[in-house]
Amino acid sequence: MARPLLYSYYRSSCSWRVRIALAMKGIEYDQKAVHLVKDGGEQHKAEYIAVNPQQQVPSLEIDGASLCQSIAILEYLEETRPQVPLLPTGSVERAKVRNVVECINSGIQPIQNLCVLQYVGDEKKVEWGRHWITQGFIALEKLLERFAGKYCVGDSITLADLCLVPQVFNANRFKVNMEAFPIIQRVHAALETEEAFIAAHPKNQPDCPEDQR
Repeated sequence: MARPLLYSYYRSSCSWRVRIALAMKGIEYDQKAVHLVKDGGEQHKAEYIAVNPQQQVPSLEIDGASLCQSIAILEYLEETRPQVPLLPTGSVERAKVRNVVECINSGIQPIQNLCVLQYVGDEKKVEWGRHWITQGFIALEKLLERFAGKYCVGDSITLADLCLVPQVFNANRFKVNMEAFPIIQRVHAALETEEAFIAAHPKNQPDCPEDQR
């Protein structure tokens, strides 16, 4: 069977989540870059629309299937490759992980996604992104007060952590005052030295511009 193929953009937080999961689970894969800005965005070209009608990254071709949406992909990888589990065994703890995941995936990331920022415009996009990430992080910090151990939920890396690290990267891009979020900062610091997180970082991707490495 063919190696999995990940359609990715180096700085896409959703692609980044999937790259971490693939690295943690030891899944070898090929990567095809989809530049979200060049020539109006390669995600809008007919070739890619045939892969993903939503015209977003990531997409993952694996096991004869073509999958879209990062959380659906993460859940699929967890179900089919349970080695190095990224969900706890207990139902309550799993719900906590999914709570944090959706706080980021549904409540923060979409509001500062590329298509939204393009609509807001260059003049206001930094202010917009900073405002909404800050508001989201206020809620996330409160969740982590209840759930966090070394990582977002307890002392094992879970899907929640895969969502956290790319979102902190975006927060720094938009100059969010991270001193207001000590638990987020602490968990992030523990994660960013993990081998899989380093491998998945934008600066280590083949499509990352040299001046950003």
